[in-house]
Amino acid sequence: MPPFGRAVAYGSYDGPLRDLIHLLKFEQVRSAAPVLGRLLADAIAALELSLPAGTIAVVPVPLHVHKKSQRGFNQAELIVREALKRLSRLDRFELCTSTLIRIRDTGSQIGLTRHQRRQNLRGAFAVKEGTAISGRDVLLVDDVYTTGATASECARILRRAGAARVWVATVGRTLKAFELLSAPQELSQEEIQQESEVRPSLAAHA
Repeated sequence: MPPFGRAVAYGSYDGPLRDLIHLLKFEQVRSAAPVLGRLLADAIAALELSLPAGTIAVVPVPLHVHKKSQRGFNQAELIVREALKRLSRLDRFELCTSTLIRIRDTGSQIGLTRHQRRQNLRGAFAVKEGTAISGRDVLLVDDVYTTGATASECARILRRAGAARVWVATVGRTLKAFELLSAPQELSQEEIQQESEVRPSLAAHA
């Protein structure tokens, strides 16, 4: 059983949604963040019905300092900042960007099995500011949920540091068994148009 209560995502990690995430994550097109933030806000809004009363600590999955320096930003943090702007009750969530840190650079997990991912992530995270989550309910956010190894390891560390309960919200997901929102799995025509507006010409990157 995972160390978190419930996990939700906006849609399936493929097609236009996957392309949009890659724009931000690998091509550093920051104008994709507001669109992804709106999608994450939909996921959080649906999950909010299951959350307890009180202020929820929102913790983005961190990047290692070297990876963040190389990329220029943490995509999970950019997306969730945009998402929180779109939620109706701003006082419901408190963004905690310094609570969870990545102390070991695990490198890319692409191509690893679920077991290999779990082993690769052991000891990769730590809680820096435990008082920010002690006895509190925590919402862990990321761009993509693949095997659940990252979410599980982060949730385990957060609970060990005193978090009461942990939930997970992401923009995309790849597991068939993952709980998907009632939102469409494919982007609407409006969202596809927004993607095309933020997507630069391939020639510009040649």
